[in-house]
Amino acid sequence: MTHPYAQFRERAARLDTAVPRRPWTPSDGPLPALYLSHGAPPLLEDAPWMDDLHAWARRLPTPRAILIVSAHWESAPLALSTTDGRADLVYDFGGFDPLYYRLRYDTPDAGDLAALVRSVLPASEALHEHTARGLDHGAWVPLLAMYPDGSVPVLQLSMPTHEPGRLLELGQRLRTLREHGVLVVGSGFMTHGLPFLPWGDLSRVPGWSAEFDAWAADALARGDVDELAGYRDRAPGMPYAHPTVEHFTPLFLTLGAATVPGTVTTALDGFWWGLARRSIEVA
Repeated sequence: MTHPYAQFRERAARLDTAVPRRPWTPSDGPLPALYLSHGAPPLLEDAPWMDDLHAWARRLPTPRAILIVSAHWESAPLALSTTDGRADLVYDFGGFDPLYYRLRYDTPDAGDLAALVRSVLPASEALHEHTARGLDHGAWVPLLAMYPDGSVPVLQLSMPTHEPGRLLELGQRLRTLREHGVLVVGSGFMTHGLPFLPWGDLSRVPGWSAEFDAWAADALARGDVDELAGYRDRAPGMPYAHPTVEHFTPLFLTLGAATVPGTVTTALDGFWWGLARRSIEVA
């Protein structure tokens, strides 16, 4: 049987051929910054979700490059993945179909993007540049749906902290990249309480997941970054929604990269396996 991702690739290719994407130009102004709920490899079996991600990307001018910070690479000091777009991916998961360990996402060389990232960081900020580390699944899974042809250079930046203030500051440093046609992305999951999911009925949304998502949606709509930063104490559903916090904190990098604080658009919402897949863009 044809895999759902292969069927998606055919649909996406037909659409992108019939209505070609428009490349970013300086006249477009800064690209938005995104926070996306990235999903595990089975996202690539979910046709509606793949179509939603693809449609979201098509609504934006095609970026000159993508810089993504994923929940799955926590490392300080800051580090960049290899600029070699043909490097092996990081298959940082277990228990899934063997085909997911054979997938590739080959993209153009990202040397120019690496130089641009270096240029916006202070000289005192250490930045390690890997020569072989590829993208982890927090990057390549959603990008396989958003930019399936792999035509955009991609780099992954490590997440050096979970402290909201420091991530907001890092996002502010990266804000300038948006003016150069770079799509800045924080990749996590709006709720990620895997140990507490109702595994016998994944169509059911746990109360802690729905409550946390509603709280976050309200705070985002109001542009209340202080409320979001106090999530450990203020958010309903904690700590079940995030028994570990690495899937929520990339949000602060995205918010820090905003040009207009408080201008948040929800691009995707709903639930997958009971987890909130809310994803946003900020101007």
